[in-house]
Amino acid sequence: MSNVSQKLTIKQWHPDDRPREKLKEKGSESLSVAELLAIIIGSGSPGESAVGLMKRVLHHQKNGLMDLQHISLQNLTKFKGVGMVKAIKIKAVLEISKRLQLLPYEQKKQLTSSALVFKILMPFLCPLDHEEFWILYLNQSHRLLEKKCLSKGGINQTVVDIRLGLKYAIELGAISLILAHNHPSGNLTPSGQDIKITQKFIKAAHTFDIIILDHLIVSEKRYFSFKDENLI
Repeated sequence: MSNVSQKLTIKQWHPDDRPREKLKEKGSESLSVAELLAIIIGSGSPGESAVGLMKRVLHHQKNGLMDLQHISLQNLTKFKGVGMVKAIKIKAVLEISKRLQLLPYEQKKQLTSSALVFKILMPFLCPLDHEEFWILYLNQSHRLLEKKCLSKGGINQTVVDIRLGLKYAIELGAISLILAHNHPSGNLTPSGQDIKITQKFIKAAHTFDIIILDHLIVSEKRYFSFKDENLI
């Protein structure tokens, strides 16, 4: 095999393109996302360093790292230089990052504001190009017991099974619920169907002494809270 066809290892990179040394000397906070991911994948492709490869992958994501978090393994491997092993490494480190980001809020924070709820939902709902309906199940102290995607739909709507949502609540011993779904269009105005499903949830949950605390509609960077707007 010729040298041209060999992958570039980190030791072969230009000194200005060696993220490991940069991290060691200046700390991890000094590295860009592409540089951090380059350390994970370890090597680039013929004629392209790992940093250059990851810059190229990130460049093709409309919302950068947030979109990369939701890209499939198959789509990742479509980028020249990204094989299945590298794709798996990227997905694994992004999943760890997501779990670390959510950990303090899920286990310690009382979800007493729509802003905190939005922060938990952002990694899951904001980048999607289709609608999903989620429920956050809370205990008596308003701490998260579990979050579940109840249904997935098309671009404009999703079918919601209220009975299934409440079945999970009873099994978990949840005292209250927070409903949430996304609007891929970016329009946060509640539709007639959004209002109707919220009212149905409130009525059905009341039968089991379960409270619906809020219903959030989220888009890429913003959200609408039924509670904040006095619709609950």
